[in-house]
Amino acid sequence: MARYQRIRELREERGMTQREVAEQLEMLQPQYFRYEQGSRDLPTEMLIRLSELYEVSVDYLLGLTENRQRAR
Repeated sequence: MARYQRIRELREERGMTQREVAEQLEMLQPQYFRYEQGSRDLPTEMLIRLSELYEVSVDYLLGLTENRQRAR
């Protein structure tokens, strides 16, 4: 599963809108939409912030593992 699909899946699991996630990440909704669509690469800072928001590992977001658990 591509990383953009993972961030959409995680958002939907939490019942959040794109606008709500964008607000949490301090960006505009259209910019976040492009990340979810895969039309823009996720910068490292956004990967880290999404990892913190969704409480999953960056490796999970990148599709390198199926293990969601973050290192503590």
